[in-house]
Amino acid sequence: MPLMLDVKNLREQPENVLQIYRQRLFDDAAAALFEQALELDGRRRQLGGRADELKARRNTASQAIGREKDEAKRAGAIKEMEAVKQEIAGLDAQLTEVEAALDQLLLQLPNLPAEGVPTGRSDAENRVARTEGELYKFDFTPRPHWELGEALGIIDFERGVKISGSRFYVLKGAGAALQRALISWMIDVHVDQGYSEIYPPYMVKQQCLYGTAQLPKFGDNLYRDAEEDFYFIPTAEVPVTNLYRDEILDGDKLPLRHVAYSACFRREKLAAGRDTRGMKRGHQFDKVEMVQFVRPEDSAAALRGLLGDAEAILRGLELPYRVVQMCTGDLSFAACEKFDLEVFAPGVNEWLEVSSCSNFGDFQARRAQIRFRGESGGKKDKPRFVHTLNGSGLALPRTVIAVLENYQNADGSVRVPKVLQPYLRGKQLLQ
Repeated sequence: MPLMLDVKNLREQPENVLQIYRQRLFDDAAAALFEQALELDGRRRQLGGRADELKARRNTASQAIGREKDEAKRAGAIKEMEAVKQEIAGLDAQLTEVEAALDQLLLQLPNLPAEGVPTGRSDAENRVARTEGELYKFDFTPRPHWELGEALGIIDFERGVKISGSRFYVLKGAGAALQRALISWMIDVHVDQGYSEIYPPYMVKQQCLYGTAQLPKFGDNLYRDAEEDFYFIPTAEVPVTNLYRDEILDGDKLPLRHVAYSACFRREKLAAGRDTRGMKRGHQFDKVEMVQFVRPEDSAAALRGLLGDAEAILRGLELPYRVVQMCTGDLSFAACEKFDLEVFAPGVNEWLEVSSCSNFGDFQARRAQIRFRGESGGKKDKPRFVHTLNGSGLALPRTVIAVLENYQNADGSVRVPKVLQPYLRGKQLLQ
């Protein structure tokens, strides 16, 4: 299994890395794992050095044995090399065990934050970078989406629970059409921005989830078909990133930018009573996802561009939103830098996350072995790991929530955003 982090760099600056884990990520467990990894790496180098020494000795002796004419000396040398051979076999076996243990530890280590990411322990210390648009003003008390949806007959929570259980719902009629219109329009916008559309499988092999770092840490949040050993995807990021797993890309063709719609499946294990009403959290939801593969020197700028591409959706819908920069303690496991887009929903009176835009550096690429070869794509160039990024553009159903609650009228009807009207056969009002 490939290394998840650059062990050479970690080895050269262990105190700096420990400081990052403890004082920037506030993750003592990761620091302890890192220390164990350093010990195993030292053991691996020790075993490997001794094995290489013996192998060199064996090779030299083999040549000498071939030239030796004295049968007694020849027999003695062969006997001595048999002992060396057995020692090498023992060292190789130990080395295999140590490398396997090291790989398992490295799989559990989170990515390191990029320079400039604010230090903080939790989401309470995230930074609101800016707010865009004015909050809608109402001369009546805005209703939450579950009331609007049920009154309009476009969301059926009761039947969703009946057929699938808690945290499921059914979109009906104009509700289903509204979500479909949003998805189609979003994809069209992103294609116009230069993304290539992908329709990926919704089930993937286990190694795909290791590649994008959902495994092993988040295994409990994934749905799995144990018989076929498939996993249902938690986001289109997983299959789209793994399109290029174990490949060396042509540097001339970077950046690669893809957009994909998919259903997403997550266990969403939450505290009892949290977000139990409405569509805010569910085990199945839809999302439009952007994924980029770029040169390392371009990834910081690419993240800002990706964020702008997601913001274009909210601007097109004329929804008020804010950009939130994640602090170190609230970064995802794989991200080195991350921004969220939150849209205001007046019916529930809260900001809802509809997009997370992340730069993973080479973290995913190392796990999935996605590399590129130079500017020219020439075979003589040494392959380097790409940098990967992804961002939602946007996630449903929270975007549906925002549309229903911001565009509602006093009589319970809902105006259709102008950009969506062509996708709804010119319909201007849900009533």
